[in-house]
Amino acid sequence: PPPALDEVRPGMRVGLGSGRTAEHFVRLLGARARGGFDVTGVPTSERVAALARAEGIRIATLDDEPVLDLVVDGADEIDPQLRLIKGGGGALLREKIVATAAKRMVVVAEAGKLVDTLGAFPLPVEIVPFGAIATQIAIERSLAKIGLDGPMRRRQADGRCYVTDNGNHILDITFGRIPDPGRLARALDAIPGVIEHGLFIGLATVALVAGETGVKRISA
Repeated sequence: PPPALDEVRPGMRVGLGSGRTAEHFVRLLGARARGGFDVTGVPTSERVAALARAEGIRIATLDDEPVLDLVVDGADEIDPQLRLIKGGGGALLREKIVATAAKRMVVVAEAGKLVDTLGAFPLPVEIVPFGAIATQIAIERSLAKIGLDGPMRRRQADGRCYVTDNGNHILDITFGRIPDPGRLARALDAIPGVIEHGLFIGLATVALVAGETGVKRISA
């Protein structure tokens, strides 16, 4: 079986991540569930919830199952310390809540997602619609204090402002490189209008990275 499936044991409560690679895992898990494998999935987005139902996976909310054995999710970038940038698909808030509730986080990704330094992929920052411009200015000021800047744009979808499953907006900030992800995370956490950001630090325990020579396992 694919390596990510090897992480799942009967009876587990498993967080189901969002994104192309994570959704591939959901389909594989669904095939196993339809064969009688006992597993409960907790989806990180409405899209993944619909996919899991269609695949025959028994699903629950995080309120039903507040402590998870495992979450399997993708990533937009992974550095050597298994720090991640996530949120390209817009589900970063629920993904981080689910990852924090899980005993272990397994990241599944292609080799191209491995980077020496985070930041080439735009960092998603989820903000409250109320006072969005004021929040954007606060972010710019906070970034300037730690010596960071870069193009910042409000995410669009179908010609309109993108709205997350939780009714928020997303700013995508392109830094190029983030020398100190922890410092940036703390700066963003301190801004009232910021709900969450796509820096996942200290959450991933294992990365399963697919390359030309097979799957490489990287542990934190």
